[in-house]
Order: sequence, then structure tokens, then C-alpha cells
Amino acid sequence: MNKIKWIIFTIITVGIFVTLIIISDNSKIDVSKIDVNAIQTASKQNGNIADHVYGNPDSKVTLINYGDFQCPGCGNTHPMIKKTVETYKDKIRFVFRNVTLSYHANAKAASATAEAAGLQGKYWEMFNKIYESQSDWSELSSSARTPFFEGYAKNLGLDIAKFKVDISSSQILSKINYDIAVGKKADVNSTPTFILNGKNLDSSVWGEQAKLIDAINAELIKNGIELPATTE
Repeated sequence: MNKIKWIIFTIITVGIFVTLIIISDNSKIDVSKIDVNAIQTASKQNGNIADHVYGNPDSKVTLINYGDFQCPGCGNTHPMIKKTVETYKDKIRFVFRNVTLSYHANAKAASATAEAAGLQGKYWEMFNKIYESQSDWSELSSSARTPFFEGYAKNLGLDIAKFKVDISSSQILSKINYDIAVGKKADVNSTPTFILNGKNLDSSVWGEQAKLIDAINAELIKNGIELPATTE
């Protein structure tokens, strides 16, 4: 076997090995019996980190966003989604679940940063900060992104010692992997994906604020919930 063939053989072998590890890790997360449209409570499988819910936790209308923090489309959509959710925060509940794409080198680190902030009660503050500054960190090297995200943690007044431990913990890795598994069960095949009360919204709906508002209003009316005054 010549040198080139040996290199190709090695690359293929390593690739197969890594793939098998990923498949093995995913197979440990059994989401076969869960309702993907229900709020996920804390459990051993998700590192005892429940779904992050913004808005009215008791609402009958739920908008779930499956996203990747490094995804340009997710970043571009964020301002409109944030504005819409803020308008409806007393009427609906908004949930974000991690779907970290393998070709986005900093996506998982960004998700871990948000989850670590969540363990100190600052999930949504970090969530917004990360999306709103996507262009500042998306191309950073692995060595540069760590102090960069730690800077965000300091700005939010987090316990940095705890943050450093949490961000690389198995607890947070379990939460991220659980979200990914739930997303697979929900047939999420692109980011961002938005699911409103169990219905996967087309990009023509979530990509235009007026149409998204119409869809939310229809669900509110269906469930006997009064519309916000600003949309009536």
C-alpha cells in the first residue's frame, strides 16, 4: 500500500470511527416516548436542564424554535422573532432548542455558553447577546472564542469560576445532545425551524413578520385567548 493510499485509508477509517461514536452517543438518548411539542421537563437525559421558556409558561400556544447560534439565517431572523415574541410574551410561550450543525465550528460552544448562563438565571440575556453579536464571534478560533464568551459572562455579572466549570460539563453536553435528539424526532432538517402548536411553519410564514403574527393570532383565537391590544 503506497503512502497516498495509506493516507486515504486512514482518513476513511477515522471518519467511520468518529461516525460510529456519534451514532453510539445519539443512541443513548431515547426520545421515542416523549412528546416533542410538549415542554421538556428536567431529567437525567437532558442533564436536569428543562426547556427554556420565555413568556407565559401556562399558555396553550407554544412557539418552538430549533436553531443554531452560528447559522446566518438564524441570526438574520432573530431581531424579528425577538420583537414578535416580546409583543406576545403575555399570550404565548416561546421555547428555544439547540440544533448545532457540525460544519459550524463555534455553534456548540455558543450553545454551551447560553446553557451555562442559564444555570445562573441569565439564559435569555445570553441568548440575545450571542445572536445579536454573531458576526463578532462566528469566525473565532477555538482558543479565541473561550475568553470571548467569558467576556460576555463577566458583562452579565455571572460567577466566572462556575461558568468555566459549567460550560464544559457533561450536564450541558447532555442538554445540547438531548435537544438535537428531540429535533431529529421532530423531523427538523434545517435551521431555523419554527413549530407553532405542533405545526411546522413554512419559511414564507416565519420569514415575514405579518404572516407570523397572523399564524400566532389564529392559534390564540382557536384557544380562546385574547389578542394583544397592539395587534387587534
